[in-house]
Amino acid sequence: MCEGGSLCRLVTACQFVGQRILASEVCFILNYPVLSSIHVQTVLVERVATAESISISPLPPLAMVTDQESISQNGDVQTTHLQQSNVAVPASTESTNELSSTYFEEKVPIPEDNSGMGFSFRKLWAFTGPGFLMSIAYLDPGNIESDLQSGAKAGFKLLWVLLGATIIGLLLQRLAARLGVVTGMHLAEMCNRQYRTVPRIMLWLMVELAIIGSDMQEVIGCAIAFSLLSAGRIPLWGGVLITIIDTFVFLFLDKYGLRKLEAFFGFLITIMAVTFGYEYVMVSPDQGKLLTGMFLPYCQGCGPVQLEQAVGIVGAVIMPHNIYLHSALVKSREVDRSNKREVKEANKYFFIESTIALFVSFLINVFVVAVFAEAFYGRTNEDANKVCNETGSLHANLFPLSNNTVQVDIYKGGLLLGCFFGPAALYIWAVGILAAGQSSTMTGTYSGQFVMEGFLNLRWSRFARVLLTRSIAITPTLLVAIFQDVQHLTGMNDFLNVLQSMQLPFALIPILTFTSLPSIMNEFANGLVWKVGGGVVILVVCAINMYFVVVYVTTLHSVWLYVLAALLSLAYLGFVGYLVSASSYTESTSSTNGQSSRVLLENKVKLAL
Repeated sequence: MCEGGSLCRLVTACQFVGQRILASEVCFILNYPVLSSIHVQTVLVERVATAESISISPLPPLAMVTDQESISQNGDVQTTHLQQSNVAVPASTESTNELSSTYFEEKVPIPEDNSGMGFSFRKLWAFTGPGFLMSIAYLDPGNIESDLQSGAKAGFKLLWVLLGATIIGLLLQRLAARLGVVTGMHLAEMCNRQYRTVPRIMLWLMVELAIIGSDMQEVIGCAIAFSLLSAGRIPLWGGVLITIIDTFVFLFLDKYGLRKLEAFFGFLITIMAVTFGYEYVMVSPDQGKLLTGMFLPYCQGCGPVQLEQAVGIVGAVIMPHNIYLHSALVKSREVDRSNKREVKEANKYFFIESTIALFVSFLINVFVVAVFAEAFYGRTNEDANKVCNETGSLHANLFPLSNNTVQVDIYKGGLLLGCFFGPAALYIWAVGILAAGQSSTMTGTYSGQFVMEGFLNLRWSRFARVLLTRSIAITPTLLVAIFQDVQHLTGMNDFLNVLQSMQLPFALIPILTFTSLPSIMNEFANGLVWKVGGGVVILVVCAINMYFVVVYVTTLHSVWLYVLAALLSLAYLGFVGYLVSASSYTESTSSTNGQSSRVLLENKVKLAL
């Protein structure tokens, strides 16, 4: 029934060809609240009480008119064809989700809460999972190595950088989760719809490069962990091959249910917390220095080495493929996206869960930084050699008799822990590294699957996807493990950190663009503060990347490499500039199309009366 008791009957008003629209939205505009949220291609109105009772509600621009409209003699509007605009996003529905789903065929139901308290632990538990899977990227072997080098080179002085990078990461993950919740599409799918073919393919290649680089770090970490646990009996190349096999095994755990898979990842995070927490308790770092370094943004006596390490922390913590991953993971919860209250609720609980997950990952990172800051900051190679000889370690020769500051990585760091604090510290460290490597290899493969399906609209089997990514990541790692030693293997991490840091704009620019468009996010679009803050972050990241490139290339001492790096840098900055300009064009086009669609819809409603 319509307002005032007038009987409403559906007759042809407008027809959308190739475009979905929620009947509940149209009926809200026509002040007709009876219909449920279903897909319709024709929306028909014969009579509403009075024209003054019509309430026009803002809608995303669904289409642009391309064909002529015809008005019948009885006043009905009939549009023969509408073409989808370049910024239109179809309403999220179950059928759309089924087409774009990857692994998460199971949807986690959200329990009802009638307590009226505004917060429910039962609902928070139902939403818990995607944020912890996302947080694993903050705990991969690349991050662990960055942490221990930060502690060994700068002590506690760079903890505030780690804190700031984690907070920035949380805000970016919030944008990723909101995009997935509001639109029902993850970031790669949105890029596929918004960018043209050539830049879309280039963007996909850049993201794939970041995933492969992260994958290589994780494989390296697992191989080193196996070597440490076996006291060198398992060679590095053997650890690389074992990583191939166990990744295949673990990736099929989701066949037992999504919640069991999430619980397994939670178990691996718990292992990391316990093992690195054990090292923290054993070393007993100075709490005063720790708190000062965490909350006082200053680095007294720091030089180029510490500055480079601070830049490395930012590059290691904020990972581009993780933004793509999180926007897809949130789709595993049952959320009625036509219900504004449920969307707001999902955004709230996902943000709370992400905050908790990243707080846990931050604590684990602090454990590692503090252990190496307390135990090895300011120590020389001679100190390390002496202690290792006294404890009967077979690896004392890794630390030459010199007064140079001791250089540590995942491998040497574990050996030093064994020399200074006993074999238990060494093996517990190795278990933590193994948990970090195994968990991050699985989430990296999930990221790769989502990215490939979203950008290319390509559906590969899980086996084929894992085989491809494992082969690309493992082939160079395996060659280095066979023909070189562990120093060269761990040395690859520096290059891989630079590689991943340079891919950050290719996640930051799209996520900031799409979440700022009212045509995509409706009332959940970013405000001015988010837009300005995001732009500043992008500028800072690009500056950090250029610094990284200059520092890294100058160590190569080759004119040809200088020229090649300069050309690649120009191409890189050019593509970043194109994405920024394309984002501005998309936003202006979205605004124009939104106004046109609104006027068209208002005219149709009035003529239908």
